[in-house]
Amino acid sequence: MVKPGRRTARTSVWLESGKSRRGGQPSGLDRDRITAAAVRLLDAEGLAKFFMRRLAAELNVTAMSVYWYVDTKDELLELALDSVCGELTLPDPEADEDWRDQLRTLARGYRGMLVRHPWVSPLIGTFLNIGPNYLEFAQGIQHVIRRTGLPAHGLAAAISAVFQFVYGFGTIEGHFIARSTDVGMTPDEYFRHAMSTVTQDPGAAEVVRQSEDIMTARGGDTVEEMWERDFDFALDLLVAGIEAMVKREGD
Repeated sequence: MVKPGRRTARTSVWLESGKSRRGGQPSGLDRDRITAAAVRLLDAEGLAKFFMRRLAAELNVTAMSVYWYVDTKDELLELALDSVCGELTLPDPEADEDWRDQLRTLARGYRGMLVRHPWVSPLIGTFLNIGPNYLEFAQGIQHVIRRTGLPAHGLAAAISAVFQFVYGFGTIEGHFIARSTDVGMTPDEYFRHAMSTVTQDPGAAEVVRQSEDIMTARGGDTVEEMWERDFDFALDLLVAGIEAMVKREGD
């Protein structure tokens, strides 16, 4: 019995075993088409404005036709989340390629996916993430991390260090771009506007002044260039950290 005020744990759509439905199958629809439309709508309007009736209108069907294929909006969001994970390029486990290059490929791909689809970030911690595309991505990460030479007890921490960093970086970058788009500015225009606003506060202006040397040294004429340099350098730091830990464990 569920106690009042408590929510039951969400069951993954991937664990559902094809529930029986009443009535005939709506013509012209299938799960793949519905999922693709959901991704397009989420990209265009964001998670907060995503509703099943809006999706049905986009597909030119009734909401009940959509519910023939998914029981809830959460199920559809889980399908959409795994769908975009299918965009990730995975390294060939049989390829004669350095693990560092493969790790960078995975990290950059994950960052790119988070930036292209800013609605993904809040969903990653919401669902079990056991769809086929995400599991293939997770398996690819494990394969690369195992090749680093780290002991078994350090593998999970290395995965967390790299991909939680990428998650945070890609989330902030994606939401920054989304905010600038919402106000009709380019990222560069929005950055200049934000900096101008911040420096109107004396306390904030002093912090900015103290960090001028850091901002100058990071280089880059555009926001995109600054992001690229920051991301690549931070990723190099993490790779160097893995190398140092491998050496330390081997001494």
